[in-house]
Amino acid sequence: MDEHLGYSKSARSDNGNARNGHKSKHVNSSYGNFEIDVPQDRQSSFQPQVVKKRQKDISDIDQKIISMYAKGMSTKQISEMLEDIYGFEASEGFISDVMDKLLPQIEQWQNRPLASMYPIVFIDAIHFSVRHDNIVSKLVAYIVLGVNEDGRKEVLSIEAGENGSSKYWLGVLNSLKNRGIQDILILCSDGLAGLKEAISTAFPKTEHQRCVVHMVRNTLKSVANKDMKEFAKDLKSIYTAPDEKVAAKRLEEADKKWTAQYPASMKRWHDQWDVITPIFKFSAAVRTAFYTTNAIESLNSQYRRLNSHRSVFPSPQALLKALYLATFEATKKWSMPIRNWGKVRGELVIMYPDRLMA
Repeated sequence: MDEHLGYSKSARSDNGNARNGHKSKHVNSSYGNFEIDVPQDRQSSFQPQVVKKRQKDISDIDQKIISMYAKGMSTKQISEMLEDIYGFEASEGFISDVMDKLLPQIEQWQNRPLASMYPIVFIDAIHFSVRHDNIVSKLVAYIVLGVNEDGRKEVLSIEAGENGSSKYWLGVLNSLKNRGIQDILILCSDGLAGLKEAISTAFPKTEHQRCVVHMVRNTLKSVANKDMKEFAKDLKSIYTAPDEKVAAKRLEEADKKWTAQYPASMKRWHDQWDVITPIFKFSAAVRTAFYTTNAIESLNSQYRRLNSHRSVFPSPQALLKALYLATFEATKKWSMPIRNWGKVRGELVIMYPDRLMA
């Protein structure tokens, strides 16, 4: 409209034409029907360029809106972007309406049936700031990612809530069971409170593998800089040991060397030993498939971009919509099995012959 009239909204002009409010128009999109406001001028000579006169379908526009939202942009930022680039005045309310049309799809996706077996499942957490009842608080998004029998990754569930407990995690795992999962061979996670107990109840045969990379990172937080390199080297000698017996011996050696200076750091490894040791059944090449949560890192990087665009989400529902869209954006590229899947599967079949068929 500014280009058509020859002056900006806040400027004055004597050219005989001026803005003349807006006119409501009903349009169709890939997510349903909407009402938009089309700017008018007094001489009725303005020709909208994005939603043209008599155009009723705006599917291409709502896809642009969804794409921008998936990248973490707020409704205000999207509204400004559409006006700056396309000359299309879209209110924040209209953009929210477009996004709300996704809610049934999100619910359907969250409740879709799952396969009966996932050889490997990862659970990871990312923190977001969310406004609720005018109070900004931290919410945790828990991402549950499975590797199916073909070695391909699937996001099984996205749960947003506060810090978990065994009761919370039991609810999450029972939900996965109710959607069809009967067995998980190995579940890899960071040290999420209550998860270990919930796994033993919901999936008693599942081995819980602690993410070794996170374990090392958390251990080194309390180590002085002058000792960090040597301490990390000793820890690496433990988790890269050829078998559990050698690993236990190296842990004992590290104990004698470091416990006097860093008792809490070494106690962490003793307390978590039962969820560190499952990796020692497997060859070095196979261990890397599940002793870290690296399989989920590419997805996490997509989620972190949401934080870089928004310091605070206006509501838990807004966060859920953004996570859903970011997930679909990231998983478009997931067309191949995870690295070395043939070898990984082969060893899993040998280790769990009654649960995973060759």
